[in-house]
Amino acid sequence: MLEPSPRSSRLAIAASLAAVLALGGGGYLLGRATAPEPVPVAAPTEAPAPVAPLEVEVPVERTLRRADLIALGAAAADAFAGGTALPEDMRERAGQQFELSLPFGCDGPAAAGSDAPLRWRYDETAKVLRVHVAPATWTPPDGWQDPAEATEAMEGFWIAQPWTSRETCTPPGVAAPATPPDQTLGIVQLVFPDTPRQVRRDGKPYEAVLRVAPDAVDLSQGLRIRLTGRIGRFPDDAPVRCRQPGGRDQRPVCLIAMRIEQVAIENPVTGAVLSTWQPTGDTPSPAGPDTP
Repeated sequence: MLEPSPRSSRLAIAASLAAVLALGGGGYLLGRATAPEPVPVAAPTEAPAPVAPLEVEVPVERTLRRADLIALGAAAADAFAGGTALPEDMRERAGQQFELSLPFGCDGPAAAGSDAPLRWRYDETAKVLRVHVAPATWTPPDGWQDPAEATEAMEGFWIAQPWTSRETCTPPGVAAPATPPDQTLGIVQLVFPDTPRQVRRDGKPYEAVLRVAPDAVDLSQGLRIRLTGRIGRFPDDAPVRCRQPGGRDQRPVCLIAMRIEQVAIENPVTGAVLSTWQPTGDTPSPAGPDTP
């Protein structure tokens, strides 16, 4: 029996190793080919940031003050003198809230027996402060309405010194004018046949009588009327109406329509409210005996 030579033995061993390697590699490849694909792992996601609620800004209505009403009167006078229409932004003042301060009694207490429409007087002996505020009245409002309009009257106040926006007494001048200046700007409540009776004054003044101790009185700045309400409309829907009875060389006289909500008498030094009136009643509401 012939024994294999060393060379043939080495070849046989190499062939066996090659077969084993081939079989192992094939199995590995077959296993990879048939193995299921790995399931992808989802990356962690961050929670969405909370969405802030949408803030809707509600427009705040601006209250018109003395300077705004003076500007309205000036624009109306300019338009009337020039024969043009009132600017649209001024027409839009109708319906807006207003608050107007009218100082009076700046030169001190009225003399005994005075018939001034706006006056105050303090009785030190009786310790009583008396206030009298009489609205101006146009009855019938000749020259201020068209024949077809049914306005019975206009009741309101002149805006003295319509060249200043100050809501308190102005400093006294060097000398009093030789003749009182003509009034050129006013604010009025229109009275129609169907106007409620409690809104009409019919010439009735606003009056208040308050007991005040002498050391609690400081009327160095007089008093002031504070009107609150909304800008009204004349029958033509305009918030202001002007006339020029003296011709083109005279400044137009203009009246602003209003729907009055409250009349108050105040002490401008202390800010105290002395009395208030609402259209729903004629009884004043005193703020207290020691407020002036």
